[in-house]
Amino acid sequence: MRPILLLALAPLLLAPLAQAYDCNSSTQTDMTLCANALNKAADKELNTLYQQINQRLKDQPHSKKLLVSAQRAWLAFRDAECRFSTSGVEGGSLYPVAYSNCITALTKTRVESFKQYLKCEEGDLSCPVPRQ
Repeated sequence: MRPILLLALAPLLLAPLAQAYDCNSSTQTDMTLCANALNKAADKELNTLYQQINQRLKDQPHSKKLLVSAQRAWLAFRDAECRFSTSGVEGGSLYPVAYSNCITALTKTRVESFKQYLKCEEGDLSCPVPRQ
């Protein structure tokens, strides 16, 4: 395998380590691969937490339905917000990186919200997710 091809594929092979990946590369390809790897890692973490919350709500069908509705609305918001916030570079070579970075940033914010739901204190009436 050629060294350049190996370097280009490295971010995809190291996606689980994306958070530790150095994204300060100056090539368009490397920036795109890095942005995609970071996005994939954030999305994987979000899905894992979503499944944990969903499991905790197994005996609460109404709350489970509300979670599904909220997540669908959040995904629609995230995608629309990122289309809007990156519209200034739409059609340009940096658009995929900008869009992916936006998706990743909003996904990480949602991840933090899910983490808070999963560690609510006993008796916290503002928490929709029961303790395990």
